[in-house]
Amino acid sequence: MGDRKATSIRPVTPDVAKQQMASEVDVRAARLLSVSHQIHETPELCFEEHAAHDLLCTVLEDEGLEVERSAYDLDTAFVARAGRDGPHIAVICEYDALPEIGHACGHNVIAAAGLGAGLAAAAMADRLGGRVSIIGTPAEEGGGGKCYLLERGAFDGVEAAMMVHPANHELTFMSAIAVEQLEVTYSGQTAHASAAPHKGRNALDGAVLGYMNVAALRQHIRPDERIHGIFTRAGDKPNIVPHEAAAEWYVRSPKLDSLAELRERVVACLEAGATAAGVDIECQCKAPIYADMINSETMLELYALNAAAAGRVVSQPQSSHSVVGSTDMGNVSYAVPSIHPMIKAAPDDVAIHTPEFAHYAKSPSGDQAVLDGAKIMAMTVADLWLYPDVLDRAAEELAHARA
Repeated sequence: MGDRKATSIRPVTPDVAKQQMASEVDVRAARLLSVSHQIHETPELCFEEHAAHDLLCTVLEDEGLEVERSAYDLDTAFVARAGRDGPHIAVICEYDALPEIGHACGHNVIAAAGLGAGLAAAAMADRLGGRVSIIGTPAEEGGGGKCYLLERGAFDGVEAAMMVHPANHELTFMSAIAVEQLEVTYSGQTAHASAAPHKGRNALDGAVLGYMNVAALRQHIRPDERIHGIFTRAGDKPNIVPHEAAAEWYVRSPKLDSLAELRERVVACLEAGATAAGVDIECQCKAPIYADMINSETMLELYALNAAAAGRVVSQPQSSHSVVGSTDMGNVSYAVPSIHPMIKAAPDDVAIHTPEFAHYAKSPSGDQAVLDGAKIMAMTVADLWLYPDVLDRAAEELAHARA
């Protein structure tokens, strides 16, 4: 638990505190939407989010907050803090984009909503007796920025963490499962494919055979597990036997322990392909392993009540409407009570990671998700500040889930 100091007299009632939190978002609405649009218009890949980092830090500094830019030895991470004592809550911003399809995961919405909630909380921190850290976390799309920040102490003393993620449904949580990213390289022997094919060892054959093996494996894994891969190197010309090939694979499973078991089976498939082709293979973990998400039920109850007050009805994921994926917020959730709810920003039939979703991330519905997400999180921060016993329950839940 963090170092809390109880405040015996509260300056406002919880309802009034939440109204003031929402008002703090409203007065910043135009700037929050401008931030969302600017990040959307300049998509940057993981660990390259310099424009987004500078923009968010500048807004925080303009609001009078002291900001640690390039925090914890990550060029595009930042931390801003407010409040002298009391419960310590972290609000998370993400802002990296995807190759080719830009902000098709809506991280511009996440960044602006987190910024709005953080600024509202910072404005009320001393009045309500709480502390807030606004943490800018780069490289969620495969780079594991939160994993590095967690290891380096960015969440030390934090008692709860939260963010909202845009989606096509209003959900209490994303079905976030564990994932490991494998970088696979094959080494063979080059040769002229027509004049002396017998002198070659085809690295691409090894990669293709491994792919086929994994395709067969997919028939015999659990329904809630996922394996997907691409070739990243496949030779130079058809008449040269490829002496190098490479692939990238994502292996996903509901929990970290089952992920380890599935990884062994996938690697065995890939190695068998290399053996059949007579080439060497090397499998390396490309980035930190993402843990599954432990969702704080106590915090989600508060979030859902505040969402209802903002006119949004949040439901549990169902087979007909759920979002399955992986996030480095899962690693944070193993360390501190955390939530990662999904806020509707697009029509029901528009899934994330599509060009269509990128469009809606900068549409009126995306803008409304920014403002409502900021208000709902800010109100939830107020709950956690005003009722520290809720944090105790959340901590007990987490200890039980980890056990």
